[in-house]
Amino acid sequence: MYRAFMLAAVLTIVMAPVVFAQEGEWTGNINALIGAKALNNDDWSPAEDEAEIGVKFDFRHKSWPISIAIDYNYAQSDEENFSDPFVGNGTFQSTTTELNVGIRKIWEGTANIRPFIGGGISFESAKGEVKALGQSASESDTGTGFWFGGGIYWTLADHFNLGFDLEVSSADVAIAGADVNAGGGHFGFLAGYHW
Repeated sequence: MYRAFMLAAVLTIVMAPVVFAQEGEWTGNINALIGAKALNNDDWSPAEDEAEIGVKFDFRHKSWPISIAIDYNYAQSDEENFSDPFVGNGTFQSTTTELNVGIRKIWEGTANIRPFIGGGISFESAKGEVKALGQSASESDTGTGFWFGGGIYWTLADHFNLGFDLEVSSADVAIAGADVNAGGGHFGFLAGYHW
């Protein structure tokens, strides 16, 4: 069910600009994100620093003061040569995904510089995998928490966004018999389309 929900959300992100672009009364942004996610060191060491990609989408009727936000992030880290006193040398991989739904306030400060903040509910999935001594073991779980963040869009030629995004997310999941945080601190660069 969780995967079906994620698929529906991604399809919404991809298709919504096509629908809303047909209406002059709607405005919004769809942006690709590339950046990094920092997981809790105590929970995820040695693979707490993940590379992250994502899609950030917001839309609103021009009469609304705030936008609806739907974001999807995928992050992963591979620690190739960690050493553990119990299993020796091996690799550890962390993978997290987030579907963030909420609101985003975008200020129209000038014609092309638009700061924003937002927050809402975060649906998160996390997986940890260890490979050592010719064996591998992995565990995964899902959880629900929150997200909060902000950044700036620079909109060029009325339609093309560049910018950055700072965000914090949190959701507890159970990995290897312990409650850990699948969220973390996010930083990313944005590039996309405004209508």
